[in-house]
Amino acid sequence: MARTAVRTGTPRPERRHPLVATAMVLPLAIVLAVVIGGVEAVVIQASSVAGMLGR
Repeated sequence: MARTAVRTGTPRPERRHPLVATAMVLPLAIVLAVVIGGVEAVVIQASSVAGMLGR
């Protein structure tokens, strides 16, 4: 049997602006990239893409 959530009278919270969500996630992403060592991979990929674009 499927269970359904009981709705309360409270309205749904508003959605966050995409820039706010990015600002919330970015510090964690930077820390993880430094800890895991992904910074070099991003730099290499970015330089490869820039080379393909002719810059």
